[in-house]
Amino acid sequence: MLDRDGYRPNVGIILCNHKNQVFWGKRIREHSWQFPQGGIKHGETPEQAMFRELEEEVGLKPSHVQILGRTRDWLRYDVPTSWVRREWRGSYRGQKQIWFLLRLTGRDCDVCLRASTHPEFDAWRWSSYWDPLETVIEFKRDVYQRALSELSRFLSQQQHQRRLEQ
Repeated sequence: MLDRDGYRPNVGIILCNHKNQVFWGKRIREHSWQFPQGGIKHGETPEQAMFRELEEEVGLKPSHVQILGRTRDWLRYDVPTSWVRREWRGSYRGQKQIWFLLRLTGRDCDVCLRASTHPEFDAWRWSSYWDPLETVIEFKRDVYQRALSELSRFLSQQQHQRRLEQ
C-alpha cells in the first residue's frame, strides 16, 4: 500500500532499556544494523502496527514495554533506485514512518528474534542512544537523526519524573 506520493506507511521502533541504551538489531544474513520497523497493514493504526512488528521482529508483547512517546508527524526517507524491486520502480519512492520510543519493562531474556517464521534479525545488542547514527545505512540516517532527536525529550521527562518521585 503506497500513498499517492509513492511512500509506504511504516512504523519505526526505538526500544530502550533502563539505562537509556537502545535495541540495535543485525539484519539476518547481512552486516547491517537497524531499529525494528515494518509496514502498516490496511486498517491498522500505527500503534497496532508497532505492537505487531515488535512481537514479530523482537518477540516482545505489549506487557513487556511502556510507550514513552511517538513522533508527531510522518518522517520520510527515499530508497535508492538500485534497491527498489523492478516492478515497483516508477511508483515506489520509500517509506514514511511514525516512530515510537518504548521502554523495556520486561527482561533482556524476553527478547526472541525467532518469534516469527520470517525473522528480521539474527543478533542484537544494547547501544548508546546516539550510536545508531554512526552505523545505520546512509539513506536512513536523516530519519534516524530526526526520530532520535524528537523522541529524546521523552527520556528527559521520564528521568525528571523519577527524580521527583524519589
